[in-house]
This record gives sequence, C-alpha cells and structure tokens, in this order.
Amino acid sequence: MFDPTNFINNFPYLGIFVLLILGAIGLPFPEDTTVMLCGFLVASNVVKPLPSFLVVYIGLLMADFFLYSVGKKYGRRVVEHRRFHRLISPKMLLTFEEKFKKKGILVIFIGRHLIGLRAQIFIVAGIMKMSSIKFLIADAVTALVTITLMGGIGYFAGNRIQVVKENMARIEYVVIIVFAMSLASWIAFRYFKTREKLN
Repeated sequence: MFDPTNFINNFPYLGIFVLLILGAIGLPFPEDTTVMLCGFLVASNVVKPLPSFLVVYIGLLMADFFLYSVGKKYGRRVVEHRRFHRLISPKMLLTFEEKFKKKGILVIFIGRHLIGLRAQIFIVAGIMKMSSIKFLIADAVTALVTITLMGGIGYFAGNRIQVVKENMARIEYVVIIVFAMSLASWIAFRYFKTREKLN
C-alpha cells in the first residue's frame, strides 16, 4: 500500500510532485494540503525554498493542464466517463458553461481558489475549447497566489512548531502555573459557594 509519509521522508521533492499529480487524477491528496505540506517542510529545513517552489509550481500546472486536457478530449461526454463523471454532473456542467460564456478567463482566476470546484472548472475550460495558451497563462498567474497563500500557511505553522519545541520547558512551566491558578480559583469558588448556601 502506498504510504505518502514514508515516500516524502525518503524523496521529499519527488513525493510532493507525485502527490500533486495523484490529487489531480482523483485520489484523496488535496492540492492545498500538499502545498501547505511543502511550506511546512521548508520551515523544517527538510527541503530548500527555491527547488520546492519549482516542484510545486510545475506540479500544479501539469495537474491542472491534465484536467483541462480531459475536458478538451472528451467534451460533454466527460459526464459519462467512468472516472470523471463523479467529478462533474450534467447540471454542474451546464452551470459552469454559462459562467464561462459570461466571465471567460475570470472563471479560471477565481475558480482555482474554490476548494472542491477547481477540478470541475478546469475540465469545463477544456470542454469550452478555451485556448491552451490562454488557459496556461491564467493558471500560471493564479497558481502563484495559491502557492503564496497555502505555502505560507504551512511555513508559518512549521515555524510555530519550531518555536514551541525550542520553548517547551518554558511552556510547560507556564501551563503548570495556569493549571495551579485555575485549580485554586475553582476550589475557592466552591468553598465560598458552599458557605453561601449554609448561610
């Protein structure tokens, strides 16, 4: 059985890339989670910032272009395809087609950041025969926002954990004091509450 944790530990850059591609073909490896993981690994000094950025950026564009290509190849028949019909229903296809007719490229810019709808929007872009160059340019620009936002969250979380580890003794000391004060306050409250009832 594929163990992503062990794979990333041994091959971090390849592991991140593979997770992005597997997520694109419908396996349970969400793109945003993978990008956040990359930020976390950078903060933990497991991977270097520039190589990991390039791996994530190329991985995102390849995964997105794969979905776009599926839509372009199968057209409206994609809703009947055994693998992709679960991603997009006929009703959803009609809805997104209308959006593309009215908004066009703006749908790509916004759609990339709509978790759960990203794949469907990219497939519809292919179905609508959007220019490959136009799709790639729009996707390349908005992917930078995804990497900055999600990677930043992962990086920030990684830094916080490092701070926690470095200050664990101090934190434990504070927790003990807070717990002792809370316990003392609760005992005092119960004591005075009992005396009030007796009086």
